Amino acid sequence: TLLLAAGHAAACDQNQIDIRTANGVAPYSVEIADDHAERARGLMFRERMARDAGMLFVYPSGREVAFWMKNTPLPLDIIYINERGVICDIAANTTPYSEASIPSNCAAQTVLEVNAGEAQAAGLRIGAPVRHPSVVNPAWACE
Repeated sequence: TLLLAAGHAAACDQNQIDIRTANGVAPYSVEIADDHAERARGLMFRERMARDAGMLFVYPSGREVAFWMKNTPLPLDIIYINERGVICDIAANTTPYSEASIPSNCAAQTVLEVNAGEAQAAGLRIGAPVRHPSVVNPAWACE
């Protein structure tokens, strides 16, 4: 039971997000961007990121948001997540340095950026639940 307890604790760690997929749970180690300055900077100027890592942008409530890739050399997958902690849109393989707007197309409360290709490789899909302490009204709650 000690291993079970450790698994539950990790699932609700501020620095980890879990996403349920058809192949099981995909965990990502995340940096949190939860204020205006952190969200504005995001992953700008980063040249590499571990495969199982990402940045989680946290907003107080769900809203239409748009991202861009200005000053961002890493191609990314941008995963928009609603207040229930359910993936509501995915912008895959974004273009480094682009200033084009990448809209959420849904009311996103959290947004996960991971390396480009990761969403497809891990089987992340619209409708998949995520588990993280910052989700306002979780469909898949931390225990």
